Amino acid sequence: MSAHSIHEEESHGSFGSYLAGFILAVVLTAASFWVVLHGGFSRETALIGLAVLAVVQILVHLVFFLHMNTSSGQRWNVTAFAFTVLTAVIVIGGTLWVMHNVSMNMMSR
Repeated sequence: MSAHSIHEEESHGSFGSYLAGFILAVVLTAASFWVVLHGGFSRETALIGLAVLAVVQILVHLVFFLHMNTSSGQRWNVTAFAFTVLTAVIVIGGTLWVMHNVSMNMMSR
């Protein structure tokens, strides 16, 4: 079995899918800049809008450029990605929790 035959079953996307992903990424980036530079939104609304645009852009990159989908060939990649996200959430959440408790138990009250 050669190294090339291992990747024959994987879909590597077409020029059209890469172009669609690129256009979506550019539009989402421009929309994020517009939300910030428009100035007509409250701070909370702008933050929520930026968070939504960021999540959508992450999904665009995962689907169009990393070719992650629910096919059986991608099952291990999706599992590894889910484990990475879970680990990041635990580390970041634990760090924020510890820092909050340290702040509350120190003399900064």
